[in-house]
Amino acid sequence: METQKETFRGYGKVGEIAAQTAVECRFGQEVETVLCVHCAAALTGAEAENGEVKYYGKAHFSVVYEDAEKRVCRAEKGVEWTARAACENCFPALAARACVAVENTAVRREGASVFVTALLGADISLYGEQSFEYLTGGDLIVKREPVKVIVAHLCGGAAEAEDEFETEYIGDILLHGEKVHLSSVNCETGILRAEGEVSLGILALKGEGLVSFERLVPFNIEIPCDSAAFGCAASARVSVADAVLRAEADEEKGKCTVRAEIALMADGCVYEETEIDGIADAFSEECAVSLAYTVAESAGAGERTAFTERVSGKAALSSPVAFSDTLEAVALQRAEGNLANTPEGRRLEGVAMATLLVRGADGERRGVEMSLPFSVPVTAEDAEVSVLACGMSARQRQEGEIDAEATLKISLCERRKLSPKLVCKAEAGEPIARSDSAISVYIPRAGDGLWELAKSLKRSPEEVAASNPDTEFPIKEGQRVIVYRKKSF
Repeated sequence: METQKETFRGYGKVGEIAAQTAVECRFGQEVETVLCVHCAAALTGAEAENGEVKYYGKAHFSVVYEDAEKRVCRAEKGVEWTARAACENCFPALAARACVAVENTAVRREGASVFVTALLGADISLYGEQSFEYLTGGDLIVKREPVKVIVAHLCGGAAEAEDEFETEYIGDILLHGEKVHLSSVNCETGILRAEGEVSLGILALKGEGLVSFERLVPFNIEIPCDSAAFGCAASARVSVADAVLRAEADEEKGKCTVRAEIALMADGCVYEETEIDGIADAFSEECAVSLAYTVAESAGAGERTAFTERVSGKAALSSPVAFSDTLEAVALQRAEGNLANTPEGRRLEGVAMATLLVRGADGERRGVEMSLPFSVPVTAEDAEVSVLACGMSARQRQEGEIDAEATLKISLCERRKLSPKLVCKAEAGEPIARSDSAISVYIPRAGDGLWELAKSLKRSPEEVAASNPDTEFPIKEGQRVIVYRKKSF
């Protein structure tokens, strides 16, 4: 028995790795009381090697503190870091795409020095050639089933987002943090377009007090990609590579002009669907056949949904807040969330967080970590989640309790997975015993379709349909099927 095969070769995601690494920075004895800490991590490269992925970048640490004379000061330092993520199926021919985020920061004092440690989480995707063999024909009666396979085309680009705005007079910018919210990813001819906003949060001195404010800076990145066309599905990840703020004060007007220049990096992926003529099932009229199957797995992006929710409630605090305390500023707003099945249905559950800067009745300042849990109904079953917290506020109505509110900008990009099952191999078995009668009458099972019936009779679907022109499929209870055999004399 002869068979015909073909090999499909495409390009797509072949693996995913989640990794963590710690980056540490040392500050000197001038730091008396730490009020607020921020770390911004930027990835500069990722390389696939034998058995691991090497990824590296820069981390920028900012510390707002009080010195020995109770003056509010700031200090900044940069650190270059390198990390490795183990993966036994990794080799240099693969392309590694990594996304790094600061998951947590911790402060500790050793002697006269203060050490700030940032825990960086990395989501790494590996891309490479995907291939599989599938049967296309031969000495068999086959059930053909065209199937779709997703092929990935990688692309990347950079852009700048700028903003200039006026505020009330401020003395000094103590720290700033940037978070990216991606609202839409679309394809045009030769271009992948990613649009969204950068949430710019600023903590500054105003006289002897602290003040915080934020801006939403829109961006639009055009990434060249030869495979992009209208209607193509696509995904992207946008990160902040660098941010520079400049402030010009006008004491006479009591105003301050702030200019922000934000450098953005984007990794994009355009997904192309191609159709192959595969075989879902097969049999032979002459002999028993043993079939082997392959699953042609491929992945891409589905629909993207973006919406806004306002959440509020009692916030959890890292340390108590008294009525005599003054709430000065809310800084470093951020959020994280995951999809979950709950008794109320599918929901996005997570927490919005910020650093609440408090000044006590004795004049001493401290930073209190504030977290507000949230639960939002969604319809997506499997999606990549992005949550941005902005407009976060806090007020104290009762002793020791903080009522918090936040605006959440949520983006869900559905993951699309295809797993068609195709025949990849057929082996001949024992010959089939043939009936000598010219006509056979069968009473098949109710519900059998034409293919299932033809396979059980070891006759082609065309032959069975021609012998039973009045029979409707699927078979109904009590129907009979006739098979005619030509006789030679």
